Order: sequence, then structure tokens, then C-alpha cells
Amino acid sequence: MAHVSDLISSDIEQYLQAHEHKSLLRFITCGSVDDGKSTLIGRLLFESKMLFEDQLAAMEADSKKWGTQGDDIDFALLVDGLAAEREQGITIDVAYRFFSTDKRKFIVADTPGHEQYTRNMVTGASTADAAILMVDARKGILTQTRRHSYLMSLLGIRQIVVAINKMDLVEYSEQRFNDIVEEYGQFAEQLGLTNITYIPMSAFKGDNIVEPSPRMTWYQTDKYKGTTLMGFLETVEVDDTRMQRAPFRLPVQWVNRPNLDFRGFSGSITSGMIKPGDRIRVQPSGKESSVDRIVTYSGDLEQAVAGQSVTLTLKDEIDISRGDVISIADAAAETADQFESTLVWMHDDALLPGRPYLLKIGTQTVTASVTDIKYQVNVNTLEHTAAKQLELNGIGVCNLSLDRAIAFDDYQTNKDTGGFILIDRLSNTTVAAGMLHFALRRSQNIHYQHVDVNKDARAQAKSQKPSVLWFTGLSGAGKSTIANLVEKKLHAQGRHTYLLDGDNVRHGLNKDLGFTDADRVENIRRVAEVSKLMVDAGLIVLTAFISPFRAERRMAREQLEDGEFIEVFVDTPLNVAEERDVKGLYKKARSGELKNFTGIDSAYEQPEAAEIHLDTTRLSAEEAADQVIDALRQRGIITA
Repeated sequence: MAHVSDLISSDIEQYLQAHEHKSLLRFITCGSVDDGKSTLIGRLLFESKMLFEDQLAAMEADSKKWGTQGDDIDFALLVDGLAAEREQGITIDVAYRFFSTDKRKFIVADTPGHEQYTRNMVTGASTADAAILMVDARKGILTQTRRHSYLMSLLGIRQIVVAINKMDLVEYSEQRFNDIVEEYGQFAEQLGLTNITYIPMSAFKGDNIVEPSPRMTWYQTDKYKGTTLMGFLETVEVDDTRMQRAPFRLPVQWVNRPNLDFRGFSGSITSGMIKPGDRIRVQPSGKESSVDRIVTYSGDLEQAVAGQSVTLTLKDEIDISRGDVISIADAAAETADQFESTLVWMHDDALLPGRPYLLKIGTQTVTASVTDIKYQVNVNTLEHTAAKQLELNGIGVCNLSLDRAIAFDDYQTNKDTGGFILIDRLSNTTVAAGMLHFALRRSQNIHYQHVDVNKDARAQAKSQKPSVLWFTGLSGAGKSTIANLVEKKLHAQGRHTYLLDGDNVRHGLNKDLGFTDADRVENIRRVAEVSKLMVDAGLIVLTAFISPFRAERRMAREQLEDGEFIEVFVDTPLNVAEERDVKGLYKKARSGELKNFTGIDSAYEQPEAAEIHLDTTRLSAEEAADQVIDALRQRGIITA
């Protein structure tokens, strides 16, 4: 076995010191199902262990203290073990493997090739310096090959090996190798991928993994200048200092104040360097100060760089919270609340524009929604296609709107301050990974205008507390009937009200919307915005909409102040609502004439804790309306 260090026999201490300070390469293996990722990783682990055993043998050549066990390792058993992990679901998520050679240390992210687990490839690739893209020589370039390549280009991986595997099964054909190289090269050119190394190999037989293959001598000629996979991994350049040269960024993880005399701001430096005296800017507030001290557990530092976790103290007392970003003042991050971004959708339930999600970027979590899907990318042709929603593994360029401004960099400049995830607010499941491109111009041009007559003044003039009564329930439950009776009773008392009815709104404001899940979400988003304006006008607003999804009802609630949103669940069983069928809609839905009908072929999510629960199997419409009026008195919305 080659690569045995001469230092082992001459200076073991120097060898160990060199081993401790070896560079680290993080890489990912990806590609389609059964392209040979497990076999390749098994081979790398096997060969690296053999290297290590040879080094130990050289150290103790004259002693029996250390025994060489490399010959006892069964490569086939190792590969079978990795395959068994997959069968047991262990590497459905990302599995990280660690190994080392005489020249470098490695962390490899082993990700599944199945299309439904593309999200795991994104997870592994997000921290990778290089990628090994596996291609089965028999099958060539597949859809998943193209999808993973597109994701690598998005995530900024520029060092790529296209490992054309299973060459033994195509008789080590040079022509087959050239055909795949030509096909992939044309696709990679469209993606802007240029640093590509093509290696023909057989992971199972070991061809071109550590040693040049005697069965592919054509690859070692001047035409190809072939390298082995291990040769590439040990020599590929990794710019460890790139993020240190970038502008300083420290997302604040926590405010450290053990006593009244100390107030520090702790976090991990994502880019750049800092030293005492440097002028900094805190974002998104824009407040500036200078660094006083750089505090660590081991003592103060004269300088700190990307990758270090530190606590900064400042010379001025300014307000800083978790999620803020400390930037160098003369090259500060941007701030905005609306962006263009690329989203990789990772959930079985589709992305619906207008639905609120949690967006986590760095140490900050905010509420965000997709306002527009500009286009979806066809990973086979790279064509931009129109889309109203993104399905599992869909990749789209979208506009995002946040509930507050954040500090950010574009993803290609800084992955930590430009990359984010979206989280479902009800299940707390990660549903998407995203990359920020730039702030939308309107986010910089639109500002809140101060007005002197505010909601409190308008409500006081009407002698009432503004609020929204949000009636929800199945079609035919009686929402509109009860809401109409409630408004009549309030109007008789001299209250200032307005009723937004589902059917009426669809004749005007929402006439362009259908009844797909995406359109239902947008329908409720618009109604929630209108309701918010009417509450600001001091009105008591009544809305009668099926509003089938909890997420949108929660979004409407969060538009208002505490106590202003009152959810009224008009609880009518499906069979009772279907018996009423005043509009004949259930009959049409059952016959297939009406698609996406709530309760039949579209879900209705019942409220989990409505403020008012109306059981219409035991209450008449008049009794239900009286119960609502009583509840309003109890809550102080109206007085007796």
C-alpha cells in the first residue's frame, strides 16, 4: 500500500503533529438510486483503514505490539453493512462518515438517492466543499442526476467529481465513458459548472479508487490525464480562508449578562474577522458602536475570525437581541422584509402561496409567506415553467414576504446569512430550504405612513371595541344565516358592523379565485387583510367563510391584536349539512360535477380551541346568534 509517511519511522512526534493539523475536506456523495454510493463509501473506508494499518505496521515493524489487521477486513461485509443500514432506514436521513489518509481528513455526507429524499441531499450538500456525483455507466444521466446537479449549482458547490461507476459492467468501454462525459458536459455548461473531474471507476472492484486501473489504461493517457478518486480528494483545493476574507458577520445567539457590570453578545462568527476597536453596526436596527473586548472561555482575544465562537462587548449601551446580526460598519449586511429567493420544496403537502410559514435564518425566526411563484424549474431541460404551487422536490424562484425586516446577504456571498429553511407552523416540520437572491425594490421604497386618527380614536367615536367574529364551518352549516342574525342584533343596538360573506366576496374582490387549496389560501389571506383594515376603522367585522385550514385561520388571528379575533365554530356534522344542501352543492360534489368540495374531496380542519362553539344540532339559528351576543358582552366587545 502506497502513501506511507516517511515520518513514521524517522520522527513519530512530528508525524502525529502533522496528522493533527491536516486539512479537512467535507464532501457529499449523491446521484440516483443504485448508482453505487454505498459501495463507494465502503471502498473509501476500507482503503483508508488499510492505509492506517500499514502506517501502524511501519511504526512497529520490529515489534508484535501492533498487528496488521488489514488482511482480516472483508470489504464485501463492510459494503453489506452499509447496504443493511439503508434497508433499515438508518441513512434515509444524512449519514456522516469520517476517515483519514496520510494527507487529509475527510467527512463524507452519505445521502439516499431516492427522489422522495432529495431534501436530505440538500442537507448534506449545504456544508460540503466538494461533491462526488455517482453515475451508473449502464444507465447514464438520469433525472435525479440532473436534479442533484442543479442543487449543487444552487448551493454553491464548485468542485465536482462525476464518478462514472460500474465500468466493469460495460467492459471498461472508453466510448461509453466519452458518451456520458459529452452528455453531462452539455448539461453542466447550462448550469455554469466548470470545475468538473470525470473518473471512470468500479467501486466494487476498486478500479481508479486508490490506484490507477490496469483495465482502463486509456484513461491514463495524455488525452485524459486520469486521476484516481483518492488522488482527487487528497489534492483538491479547499479555500479555508474565503469566509475569513468576507465582511464580518456575527448572528447573535444570546445576550450574556451574568452581572450588572458585564453585557456581552455571544455567537459564532460566520464570516470575516474582528478586533477590539473595530466599528460595528447592529442590524436590522442600524445602531453603531465599537468593539471593546472579545471574550472567550480561555480569555480575551486580540482578534477573532470566521468559525470561532466568541462574546463581544461594546463601548456603547445599545439594544441588541437574539437574531440580530453584528456586521462590520463599513461593509454591513443589507436589511429588508421582501426578497426574491429560490426554494427547494421538501414536503409531501404542496407549497401554497399566501400560507404563513416560519422562516429560520441564522439565529432568527420570523413569519414568512410566498407571495408569488415566479417560475418552477424543470430539472431535465432547465426550462422555466409557470406554477401556482410547488410539489415535493419542486424547485422554484419565488417572492417572499416577512413580517419584519431581517439582516441578510445573498446566498452566493454568505451561505449562513443567505440560506434559510421554512417550517410548518402547526407541525414544526421543515418543509423547504431556500436561498436569498436580493431584496425586492418595493421593500426599500414602501414605508408605513403615520396617521393622527388611529384605531383607538375611531373605536372611541363609535363607543365599541373593534374585533373580528370569524365564523367557520362546513358548507351548509349555517354560518351566513347566524352571522346575518348577529349583525342585525348588533345593528339594532347601534353598533357599527360589517359582514363579509364568502359568496359575496367572490363576486368582487376574489372573483379571480377558484376552489383549489392554493386559491382557498389566497381567498382567506385577502379576507384577513380586509378584516384588519376594517378593525382599524373601529368596526365589528363578521366573516362567514368555510376557511377550511387551521393555518390560514391562525394567520388571520395573528394579523390582529390579542382579544380582537374571535373564532366561532359553527359545528354541523357532514351528514346534517349534506341533508340540508340548500344550494345543491353536495349533490354536485357526490356526482363528480364539483371538484375540491370541502368535506367530500377537500379537507376541513376543525378548530382546536374556538372562542365560541355553536352546536347547530341542538341550537336554532336564533339561539346560536343570542349565544354569540352573550359571548361578546362577556368579553367586553359590547356593553349591556
